[in-house]
Amino acid sequence: MKEIWTTMASMMGVWAFCQSLLHTVFPPELRFAFLKFFHRFFSYFSTYCYYDITEIDGVNTNELYNAVQLYLSSSASISGSRLSLTRGLNSSSITYGLSNNDRLIDSYRGASVEWEHIVTQRQSQTFSWRPLPEEKRGFTLRVRKKNKQLVLSSYLDYVMEKANELRRKNQDRLLYTNSRGGSLDSRGHPWESVPFKHPSTFDTLAMDPSKKAEIMADLLDFANGESFYQKTGRAWKRGYLLYGPPGTGKSSMIAAMANYLGYDIYDLELTEVNTNSELRKLLMKTSSKSIIVIEDIDCSINLTNRNKSSGGGAAARKNSYDMGSPPGGGGGAAGGGDEGGNTITLSGLLNFTDGLWSCCGSERIFVFTTNHIEKLDPALLRSGRMDMHIHMSYCSFQSLKILLKNYLGFEESGLREGVLAELEAVVAAAEMTPADISEVLIKNRRDKNKAVEELVEALKIRAEKNRLKKTVIGNDVVVEEEEEQEKRALEYPKENGSHLNCGKCGEKEEQNQIEEGEQGKFKE
Repeated sequence: MKEIWTTMASMMGVWAFCQSLLHTVFPPELRFAFLKFFHRFFSYFSTYCYYDITEIDGVNTNELYNAVQLYLSSSASISGSRLSLTRGLNSSSITYGLSNNDRLIDSYRGASVEWEHIVTQRQSQTFSWRPLPEEKRGFTLRVRKKNKQLVLSSYLDYVMEKANELRRKNQDRLLYTNSRGGSLDSRGHPWESVPFKHPSTFDTLAMDPSKKAEIMADLLDFANGESFYQKTGRAWKRGYLLYGPPGTGKSSMIAAMANYLGYDIYDLELTEVNTNSELRKLLMKTSSKSIIVIEDIDCSINLTNRNKSSGGGAAARKNSYDMGSPPGGGGGAAGGGDEGGNTITLSGLLNFTDGLWSCCGSERIFVFTTNHIEKLDPALLRSGRMDMHIHMSYCSFQSLKILLKNYLGFEESGLREGVLAELEAVVAAAEMTPADISEVLIKNRRDKNKAVEELVEALKIRAEKNRLKKTVIGNDVVVEEEEEQEKRALEYPKENGSHLNCGKCGEKEEQNQIEEGEQGKFKE
């Protein structure tokens, strides 16, 4: 045993002598060049190539790393033997991932690839404006050289696409709002977000079923129309205008659209935006697959119809369509002095929805809401900006049946005989909004039969009020017409009398001219 330890000590001494001699004879540059040549030599004969995807690229987060991590979570949950479990912010499900220094084999179009999650300790930092994590994380992708082009051309794009789908599926919807004056949050974003938990769907939306089916088909065609928009050379966006009286479900419609497509919502408050430049920056910071909403656009800033501007002339047109005024000019303030120098113009909003800047993202929907469509400028309503106009009207009989099912659980067969016919007879004349009817049902939801009776009574009362109101208005119109005819009859004789007097004056002037002529002849 002693001889073995002696031999090992001698070998270690020889190895230390050779190592010191090697460092003395061969400088570090020569050793580095030799190792590089040795690596290239073996790589040339190797059948694999390797790609490193680090977590941090310089000082920015590598989006490809996050996408790969999320993409592998679906495969790791099936084939992985050692997994790490995470649950992200605003997420409704648990995400599976590869553990440190673990491997996973994936296949794509018949090609086999191998992913390895590598985690190493980072060297201590001397000074940095942005502290880096203590661990250096990354993925190494190993593929055969014959499949190199396939991986670089389509596989990584496929990974990104799948990761985005998983992210939308696992993450709850987010509702964004713009910060005051374009200020940035802690992450440098001008948007602040909260989880979007609105439960509205097209199934619970009180609207005519045929109209709902038309809207849902249009939304689905848009979401699946990437190739169509590319083929036709159009930006992948679509605009919807929701107009109608208050309480007809415009906000619920927006929530149903977001839940149906799985899109986030950006609620843009125009009164918090000062210039057209800030408006464009907000648009640039929105993500794809989102709905950009401007509610009550007729009340936000002065974007009224130029043809109906009060005062007429160039001054009125300038106030409602201030395209050429400078941002700081007083005459170009579209929002008035009360908004603290708000200079958003109609031109800026039109470029926001349909200009070159509207193409900086893809798969985005613009939704405007208004209670008075006649106040909006026609340039804002044309196709290409607001492609589909949806009238949110008073509650119809079909909408009423949906509300009865939502709030009371009543089907058509569950109501007493004659009740449906009675409701159908008065609901159109009552002109009640879904919000008003919902309030009646909510107050009496503990007693379903009483709720229906109260609803029938409320509809009858409202229908009678509307009938009397229309009768009074009709009588007022008749009275006004009669008064107008009397005024015209009284003014007509005066006009004739003035014409007769003018005629007599003319005869006197002619007679005076004749007399003056005769006097002139007499003098001669």
